[in-house]
Amino acid sequence: MTLDASTTTRVDRWVWAVRLTRTRALAAAACRAGHVKVNGDRAKPATAIRVGDEVRVRSEGVERIVDVARIVEKRVGAGVAAECLVDRTPAPVPAAEAPGGAVRDRGAGRPTKRDRREIARLRGH
Repeated sequence: MTLDASTTTRVDRWVWAVRLTRTRALAAAACRAGHVKVNGDRAKPATAIRVGDEVRVRSEGVERIVDVARIVEKRVGAGVAAECLVDRTPAPVPAAEAPGGAVRDRGAGRPTKRDRREIARLRGH
């Protein structure tokens, strides 16, 4: 089966071209680390994507969920990049609703094992 170059491209190239990562090397590294998923499956850098595919990219602690609207292989400007994807990333939780961190008294020293377990429980781990 031959794939037409204009209808598919490599996922690492597309992620870089639409400015989801700063460099293509970072896009390929994210794929190898398992931070890129195409239609719910982990993607290798050479995974082919088509128009309509869902791409999830996790970088800097935030997962971006985008749908492929147009295939591009070269890096494009921000205006054109916005036309190449449909961003379905949910809005971030407001800081007022985010759970607060554990508060310790200054000078209390390192947390004990019991303290660490309580902190982990508060964080939901």
